[in-house]
Amino acid sequence: MVKPCWKPSVEGDGNRRRENGSRKGGDLIGRVDGLLWYKDIGNHIDGEFSMAVIQANSLMEDQSQIESGPLSSLDAGPCGTFVGIYDGHGGPETSRFVNQSLFTNLKKFASENQEISANVIKKAFLATEEEFLSLVRQQWSVKPLLASVGTCCLVGLICNGILYIANAGDSRVVLGRANKTVRGVTPVQLSTEHNANLEPIRDELRSLHPDDSQIVVLKHKVWRVKGIIQVSRSIGDAYLKRSEFNREPLLAKFRVAEPFHKPILSAEPSILVHKLQAEDQFLVFASDGLWEHLSNQEAVDIVNSYPRQGIARRLVKAGLRVAAKKREMRYTDLKKIDRGVRRHFHDDITVVVVFIDQCLIKTASSRSSTVSIRGGGGFP
Repeated sequence: MVKPCWKPSVEGDGNRRRENGSRKGGDLIGRVDGLLWYKDIGNHIDGEFSMAVIQANSLMEDQSQIESGPLSSLDAGPCGTFVGIYDGHGGPETSRFVNQSLFTNLKKFASENQEISANVIKKAFLATEEEFLSLVRQQWSVKPLLASVGTCCLVGLICNGILYIANAGDSRVVLGRANKTVRGVTPVQLSTEHNANLEPIRDELRSLHPDDSQIVVLKHKVWRVKGIIQVSRSIGDAYLKRSEFNREPLLAKFRVAEPFHKPILSAEPSILVHKLQAEDQFLVFASDGLWEHLSNQEAVDIVNSYPRQGIARRLVKAGLRVAAKKREMRYTDLKKIDRGVRRHFHDDITVVVVFIDQCLIKTASSRSSTVSIRGGGGFP
């Protein structure tokens, strides 16, 4: 039996209650099966959701959360549903930090502006970034490696029938839209991904850094920013944003050889605003670990073909089956491989499926119940 590295927590129905997940715990707080944590079905104020996380790294680097209810501290403030997927790299510290801080910052700016908007979400991202960089500065003399840790950050927010998607990194959200012509569901990718393997991202980096011929480098058949990292936007990765962290005592393998005067990476998210339509059925949020193995169409087909109960867990297992097949092994054998070693076969995978109920969206502002679930744990 493998002890999980995360502690899922739930607040529900105004009770402000937080509990640790356990093998004996009911579905209220999720369940654990080896390296898998899942909550098969739950309610948010705009519909239902399903959530699952599988660990591959020695320390769980994926973090995630659902927050549904009031989105500000104002009594008459907006209500809605917030989903966050935080795919850490270099360690779990930044993703854990964002899991604890981003939604708090969102509520702060929503209260100040008395609304939810793209600008409010952007402010929450950048404030969270500044808070983490301040932590890196405080810990610099005792924990310089904190400067090399970062996280991708994908956020979805439903409020008053409007869907906001904000992304910094290469996690992805896909909308399942009913298609009456083919009696199926059409996938619509809503997030812009910031990965140097995509030509538009390489072009963007070159335009932002015209004097740096090495801003993107093809290394071992993979395009990387400065030959180091695949994503061009993230929270954290302080050593690629502030030159003050690109020096000793940070290990030489993390440092950029040439001095830089402007940030190499950005924390500013790409934001999409979409008015939900009657044919918009569900949203599949997932870290890059899932999309390495499943296409957008495959993901929405699975969600459309099976019951809602346990659908996130089904998506995770579908990804793992493909990962096993790629390595010419059986899924049952892959399940026996422990965390750490498991990373050679697949990454941490987080999936959140959010079902949209148009009738509930119309009345969401009149309900005050609160749901708060974190899959992957919190900053210690």
